[in-house]
Amino acid sequence: MIFVTVGSQLPFDRLVRPVVDWARSRGRNDLVFQHGGGDVDLSGFQAHAFVGPEDADRLLAAADVVVAHVGMGTVLTCLEFGKPIIVMPRQAALHETRNDHQSDSARELEGRAGIFVAWNEQELVALLERAAELRGGSAISSEASPELIATLNAYIRAPKA
Repeated sequence: MIFVTVGSQLPFDRLVRPVVDWARSRGRNDLVFQHGGGDVDLSGFQAHAFVGPEDADRLLAAADVVVAHVGMGTVLTCLEFGKPIIVMPRQAALHETRNDHQSDSARELEGRAGIFVAWNEQELVALLERAAELRGGSAISSEASPELIATLNAYIRAPKA
């Protein structure tokens, strides 16, 4: 199953439409969409405008591959589950987001095990063609390391100038 999620703030039809077109052209209906209330025809697929955290975790855990915007919550959850994730950043110039923080995040994440960045619709479709061979990285902990916690505590407790 492929889980497609666009997050909880805005639709992202530029991501959803090519995924739907790809799935229909291959006769696939094993996709679940969390579409944010977009305008793409999702008939024939399981689709939800929004899903709660528990349902999102259940869908992410069940997915073979996740397709998403570059939402850090989704990325981190995929890393926790060791799931491969295809991400495509929203673009401010296309009025999909306020700024290009998702592109900045995608540049930092690109090349990491289990994270596959599509910079446009054509790259998204190319990655979908390879979905069966994509693998997640090693699962990460859902908790911060003791070293990080100690560093943050030291910073918080440090005398202020």
